[in-house]
Amino acid sequence: MIQLGEDTHMTDTIQVSQLTKVYPAAKGQAPIRAVNGIDFAVHEAEVFGFLGPNGAGKTTTIRILTGLSQPTSGQAAVLGLDLAHDVARIKKRVGVVPEASNLYDELSAFDNLIFAMLLFGVPRSERASHAETLLARFRLAEKRNTPFAKLSRGMKRSLTIAAALAHRPPLLFLDEPTTGLDVLSARGLRRMIAALRDEGVTVFLTTHYLEEAERLCDRIALIVHGRIVALDTVDGLKAGVQQAPVVEVNLADGAGGVETRQIAAGPDVTAAVREALAQAQGRRVLAVNTIRPTLEDVFVRLTGLSSEVMLAEKGGKE
Repeated sequence: MIQLGEDTHMTDTIQVSQLTKVYPAAKGQAPIRAVNGIDFAVHEAEVFGFLGPNGAGKTTTIRILTGLSQPTSGQAAVLGLDLAHDVARIKKRVGVVPEASNLYDELSAFDNLIFAMLLFGVPRSERASHAETLLARFRLAEKRNTPFAKLSRGMKRSLTIAAALAHRPPLLFLDEPTTGLDVLSARGLRRMIAALRDEGVTVFLTTHYLEEAERLCDRIALIVHGRIVALDTVDGLKAGVQQAPVVEVNLADGAGGVETRQIAAGPDVTAAVREALAQAQGRRVLAVNTIRPTLEDVFVRLTGLSSEVMLAEKGGKE
C-alpha cells in the first residue's frame, strides 16, 4: 500500500483558473496561444484524463503544472500549494512519468529506483526495502539486477512508473503510458493505474487511445486548440451526444455468412427489437445488440476529428 504524504486530504488535488500560455511570435508569425484561459479541477484519488490531438495544449499544461514552464497568466494550485510561489515544494510531492523514459540504461532496475529515491530525499534506511516492494509490485523482482537497457519495452515502462512512485507522491502525471506496448503489457499497466487510484493516488493521464481512457478515467477533459471543449465523466460525455440507440441484429444468411441489420430504436428499444426479429423472416438470429455512443463518438462530435487522427499522430493502432 502506497502511503500518501501529509496534507493531501482535500477535495481537489489540482485547481486551475484561467490558465494561459502564449509563446512569443517567431519572425513574420503571430504569437502562439498554446493554452487559452482554461479552468478545471482534478479531484483527489481519481484518474483524470486529459485528451486531445497533438498541438492541443496537453503537454504545455502538464509542463506548467509540474513546474517546468511558467504560465503567461492565470492561476493554479497543486496539492493545495500555489504554483506561483511553491514550485519547489510541488516538485518534491508529485511523480512524473514522461512519454520517453528518463531512467539510466547502464543502471540495474534496483539501482535506478535507489537513485530516484536519493534525488527525492527518501531516508537511506527506507530505500532498499521500498525498492524491493516496488519491484515486487510491478512484477520486476526477477529483473532486479538487470540493466534498464536490457529490459523489454513493457518492463521499461513499468520501471519508469515505479521510479516516479519512489518518494510516495500523492499525485502522478502519466504521459502516454501504454504507447508502443503489446496488448498484455498495456493491460497490466492499466491494472496498476487502477490500483493506484484505489489506494488514494490521484492520476493525471494523457493518452491517444480513446478506449483506454474510457476504461480507466473517472472524468475526462477534452482540449482542442488550447481550450477545454468538454469536461465530465465518461457517461456524462456520452449523454451529451446521446443519439437514439440502434438495435443491431446479426442473421445467418443461409450460405454460411452473416447479414447485419440496424434499426433506430427511438425511445422504445423493446419495440425495435421486436421489429428486428420480425424482419428475420424465419432465419436464425445469431446476435441482438443495442449500440450506444462510445467515447470515440464523443471525440468526433466535439473536436471534428476522427480517432484515427489521434492514433496516426502516435504511429500506432488501438
